[in-house]
Order: sequence, then C-alpha cells, then structure tokens
Amino acid sequence: MRLGQGVTEAGQDDNGQRLMRVLLIGRGLGLGGMEQLLLAQVRSGDRGRFEYSVAYVNADKDALVPEFEALDIAVHDLAGARGPWPVAIRQLLARERFDVVHAHSPLVAAAVRLVSRTIRPRPKLVYTEHNSWHPYSVVTRWANRLTYRMDDRQFAVSRAAWESVPEGLRDELEVLSHGIDVAAVGSQLRLRLDSRREMGIGPDELAVGTVANFRPEKNYEGLLRVAQQMTSVDPHVRFVSIGQGPLADDIGATHRQLGLGDRFMIMGAQPDAIGLMAGFDVFTLASHVEGLPVAFMEARALGIPVVVTAVGGLPDLITDIEDGFLVPPGSDDALAEALRIVTTSGAERQRLSIASAIRAHDCNASRATSIIETHYSEALANNQGGHNVDTRMD
Repeated sequence: MRLGQGVTEAGQDDNGQRLMRVLLIGRGLGLGGMEQLLLAQVRSGDRGRFEYSVAYVNADKDALVPEFEALDIAVHDLAGARGPWPVAIRQLLARERFDVVHAHSPLVAAAVRLVSRTIRPRPKLVYTEHNSWHPYSVVTRWANRLTYRMDDRQFAVSRAAWESVPEGLRDELEVLSHGIDVAAVGSQLRLRLDSRREMGIGPDELAVGTVANFRPEKNYEGLLRVAQQMTSVDPHVRFVSIGQGPLADDIGATHRQLGLGDRFMIMGAQPDAIGLMAGFDVFTLASHVEGLPVAFMEARALGIPVVVTAVGGLPDLITDIEDGFLVPPGSDDALAEALRIVTTSGAERQRLSIASAIRAHDCNASRATSIIETHYSEALANNQGGHNVDTRMD
C-alpha cells in the first residue's frame, strides 16, 4: 500500500477509522483531459477519509503514472495483466477491497458494471460521462446503454454531455462541471517569457494557441484554414498547436498543402503543456464536439482570452463577448472574425484576460471533488455492512 497523508499502516485515519477505498479507472493515464481531471481530483481529495487508487487498460497511455505515484497513489496497469483487460478488472476488484469504483470511460464502465456483479459484496459504482455520445463507436454506445442503469451514481461534465445520453437513461444523471487546481495552473505564468522563447514567438508577435488531440471532432482542418486566412493578412499572428492523435499525418498533410510553415507550429504532445500555454496570447478551439475541455479551464486559470466554438460545456462557462467569444461550430468565417477582434486590439485582450482570471474560480477542482466525495459517502451509507464482512465470491 502506498500511504497518503493522515493514513496509518492499516489503512485507517488518525482516529482508527477505516478509510473508504476508491478506485478511479479509465482507458489510460496519458496527457488527455479526462486523465488530468482524475489527477486534480486526487490532489484536491480528502486523503484523511478516502484512500484513492487508479487503474488503466491502455498500456500506451501512461504519461501521468509518475504524477500519481508521486502522490502515493497505487497505480494498476491492467493492460500488462494476463488475459483480456475485462478479466484483469474483475481480478483487481476481487483481490482489493474497494468500496467505490468510479469509471471514467464508457467501454471500461460497461466492463466494470458487468464484472462487479460477480463479486460479493459488490462495490458501489460511480460513472462520469466526459463526452457526448455522438463520437462513440456502435459497440461502445450499445455496451454503455445496456449496462447504464447498473451504476449507483452518475455525473455528466456538461449539459451537452447530459443531453447526448438517451432520454430514458438520464433520470439519475447529474450535471457536474469538474475542475482543475486553479492556483497551481495559474502559477505557471512565471514561465511565460521562457515559453515564448521556446516556441520562437517574438516580442511583437501574437500567439494564438490550441491544445487538442488530433481527432475528427477537434476540427483541425477548419483551424488550419482560419490560420491561413488570418496570417496571410497579419504577419504578426502565429498559431501554435499542442496535441497528438490518429489524424496527425492528415493534419500534417493539410498544413503543407496550405503552405503555413512556421505560421502554424505543430508541436505534438508536450509534457509541460501548461507551461507552454502560459506563452499564449489567445486560446482557441475549433471543435465540433466537446465535453468540458480541460485545456479551456487551464487557459482560464492562466488568464488567457478565449475564443472557442459553442459546443459541449463551453456555453455553460462563457458569457459571449463578456468574458470570451463563442462562435458557431463549423464556421471558419465566424472563428476568424472573433480571433481578428481579439488579436488586433490590445485593450480587448486585456479586458478578456481579466475576465478569464475572474471566471477561473468556476473551474476549481476542490468544489467538484467535495461534491463527488459526498456522493461516495452517501452511496456507502446505503450499503448494509459495507465491505467489513468478507463474503466475496472469488
């Protein structure tokens, strides 16, 4: 057992009470938004009441494993286990005494729901819907749908994610905007000058940056067209992209076809993405579909003006024009015009920067974590006897 603050060798708090054991599980522990939210939850969680562990099933997505281990969190790599990963999940749940299993991926959640039914006593199941159902594969959508009612608690990170769930399954689904460590992210502003030098952004240039993986729903092709449109008339504007994904080759080809060169820098995955974001002058997303993008919350915490499409949870957290710009998804002209307004006016950037910093408190992880942990406790309060009696069927 890795020990957290206030935890005794026996997995008890300082008063001798057994800690509630919580497993957070998803597809991977890479650099994606969902994984960052898990890390924020663990960092802001009550380690005097909850003993957290994490598990993942995709061996290629492990960049954040050292971050969790540095927090004394047990990490379970289920991809390295013998047999299929659903079997490894069942073995983990049968071996450990988790009180709550909180799934953060639809296909993984479906497997957890099914295998947990073979274990006695069954752990309480919590699920967070991070995205709209529309991009899910047919298999993922149906696996999620057929097992959805097996959860004890469910959250959706945005109203849009909630609305994408089939109507008959939404009854117990609660909208809860998750969050980040706003203070820790904001502290990275000290790296602004170093980050701009690293990205090659001159003192008289403006960096319009995006942080998004190379997937169809992120609409990189539209963003590249907008970049060509803007940089052809304003040489002081530079675009920067941080991300990775299956469309990397296609995006690279479009970049070359448009002749963007270093006017649109594709930096790939970056372990210190937040530090580089500190060098942005404007943050943008051209997405067709979103849940609640962590990069947007990080931009808020850094006090960066935001120009994004009105998708997912973004309209819930932005008042158009007042503290950011919301544009219709799929409209190159609308995105270019909003970016032009912000990049050509220093006063507008300053106004929106202050507004972003003020609204950053809406994205604080401690609020969401407190609500989630309250639900953990309430779910367990209904569990007669909890896991103190070992009647599991292995």
